Amino acid sequence: MNKKTIIILPTLIAISVAIGILIGNMLNRNTQPVFSGFGMNKSNKITTILGLIDNGYVDSVNTGSIIEKMIPEILKNLDPHTSYIPATDMKEVQEEMRGNFSGIGVQFSIQEDTVRIIEVIPGGPSSKIGLLAGDCIVSVNDSVIAGVDVKNNTILSLLKGEKNSKVRVGIVRKDYGGELEFEITRGDIPIYSVDVSYMIDDETGFVKISRFANTTYDEFMEGMHKLEGLGAEKVIVDLRGNPGGSLVGVLRMVDEFIEKGDPILYTEGINQPRKTYNASGKTSFTDIEVYIMIDEFSASASEIFAGAMQDNDRGIVIGRRSFGKGLVQEQIPMMDGSALRLTVARFYTPSGRCIQSSYEGGNEEYYENIYERFHNMEQLVADSIHFVDSLRYETKGGRVVYGGGGIMPDFFVPVDTTGNSDYFTSIYRKGLVYSFAYAYADSHRDDLSKLVTAAEFETYLDKHKVINEFVAYAEEKGIKRDREGLKTSKQIISTQLKAYIARNIIGEEGFYPIIKQVDKTLLRAIEISQQNLLVENVIATDSIASVIQ
Repeated sequence: MNKKTIIILPTLIAISVAIGILIGNMLNRNTQPVFSGFGMNKSNKITTILGLIDNGYVDSVNTGSIIEKMIPEILKNLDPHTSYIPATDMKEVQEEMRGNFSGIGVQFSIQEDTVRIIEVIPGGPSSKIGLLAGDCIVSVNDSVIAGVDVKNNTILSLLKGEKNSKVRVGIVRKDYGGELEFEITRGDIPIYSVDVSYMIDDETGFVKISRFANTTYDEFMEGMHKLEGLGAEKVIVDLRGNPGGSLVGVLRMVDEFIEKGDPILYTEGINQPRKTYNASGKTSFTDIEVYIMIDEFSASASEIFAGAMQDNDRGIVIGRRSFGKGLVQEQIPMMDGSALRLTVARFYTPSGRCIQSSYEGGNEEYYENIYERFHNMEQLVADSIHFVDSLRYETKGGRVVYGGGGIMPDFFVPVDTTGNSDYFTSIYRKGLVYSFAYAYADSHRDDLSKLVTAAEFETYLDKHKVINEFVAYAEEKGIKRDREGLKTSKQIISTQLKAYIARNIIGEEGFYPIIKQVDKTLLRAIEISQQNLLVENVIATDSIASVIQ
């Protein structure tokens, strides 16, 4: 298991519950209210004990604090996604779902204990008052943040704030002698969920969706129309690492591909009658072939999209088994501004698959399940769960698919380990590719800013032998030159360097076309699309296992 896995998993689990909340809220609007006044006046052992403490304990006690600590412990006895949100956390949760927050409009990175601005969002508050990519933020209001081992969360809390509120930032700028001070009026900053849409070749488009928010559908449609205008006959939708989010967006997205009346998903629980969501018949992209990439970190809304497209025989799924989050939460507000997210139903793909992974062994085992997948080498070998007859389902066209937790891909692609070496591992653990890429982009910004496309960046960086500069940089940082390790890992290191340098200057339009060269899952998806392995060809096979490669 690598460092990236450890970093991504908590975020995945935290964000993936969001889709269930929205499904639950939509269910609540279509059914009789179950919770209104329920049990509010019923005496029970817990309220009795709290009353006895309040009225008879030897010392004064803050029973409110006890309750705040007690609620999460009670909920641990339920499923992994029933949870309590304290009032202090509600604002951040709401921002995540809306797809925007109020801040100053910069993307930053902490390098060598310094907050460095990577990108200034065009038209945002910082752009309007003259902050530049490459500036270093050394203070916020009266807080010094340079050289004090500051963390990302601290910087975010300092820079974010109420819309129209003001914040002072101290800036150190290259080639300027002193410190500059700017007063910035905070404004709404969009959180984009479609990272990039570009043409891989003359007929194949690529769309990367990193999350699902209320704005995702509009972003996706804009990207799709752009690709369609450029001649796309096929599109690869990348949902790898996407933890989920807004239900509305994913329903509308699927609706653009499948026929009127076809099911997208249904939900059902012991206290929630079955509700089916069907396509309205928009079908804007009937002639475009669809290939969907997923992995073990694709969850919730990502699984709804992949499952609906797969079950309706509208798209081919490529990659590895998805996370398996298929529980529906209803968010119930409390009087103090907090909320309870209570699981009220499960969601099912059109063929009847419940994609929720088992949590019978308890919440701790459930959270550690993804680590078990790595331990059991599932990421390297197609999962044997494909052959469990009790989990066998059929798609609209009679193609065999399997349940059992997560969406099973039509084509399995293992984790790529071909470029691994001890040398690369040491570089990765120290984050040297990222730090070098920023430093190089910053010191060559004048020249690099003249480049427009990913291809131009590749030509420039190859010509200037950036890999040689990096090897010397790594040696300065304590990673000795390793001839054999470099021979094994040179392609992946060189490609990553070029991709991250391009990202620091022109954003995702520079990053994705370059990193594609070492992305084995994407290369396999392109190969499948070029071989015209359409859904009807997959249907002709006896078992999904026969097309797993």
